[in-house]
Amino acid sequence: MADQETPVFQIQRVYLKEASLEQPNSPAILLEQEAPTVDIQLGVNASPVADGIFEVSVRATVQTKVKDKTVFLVEATQAGIFEIRNLPEDQMSQVMGIACPQIVYPYLRGNVADLIQRGGFPPVHLAEINFQAMYEQQQAQLASQAQAEAPLTQ
Repeated sequence: MADQETPVFQIQRVYLKEASLEQPNSPAILLEQEAPTVDIQLGVNASPVADGIFEVSVRATVQTKVKDKTVFLVEATQAGIFEIRNLPEDQMSQVMGIACPQIVYPYLRGNVADLIQRGGFPPVHLAEINFQAMYEQQQAQLASQAQAEAPLTQ
């Protein structure tokens, strides 16, 4: 009976869910001498797959531009399937928002750098991410939104 209450956290699989590289202005843009600007966006998503099984994915979008023209655009999603059971709800949210992305993210970093390099560019290395700070910031935003949307009562 005690085994049914023991917390479970296991990695079932880590995989590259989606990846794309676009070079819409090649080859002309490759002759530009100006240094490109780099914009990096990250997002985390978690969804149930089955009872106690969850998919957590981290998505990166890397876009470089010279002036207003795109040099390259990389979009990649790295995902993991995790078995998570017997955790309190507040801990479930933290595990899926912090622990799981920390496991998946290094694979995403490697795949993005490799994809960019295979496209003929110097690799763009994604910085380390503090997923705990990112999670806490998202929770604070949700709390302030909920507070702003709550009806005024007297």
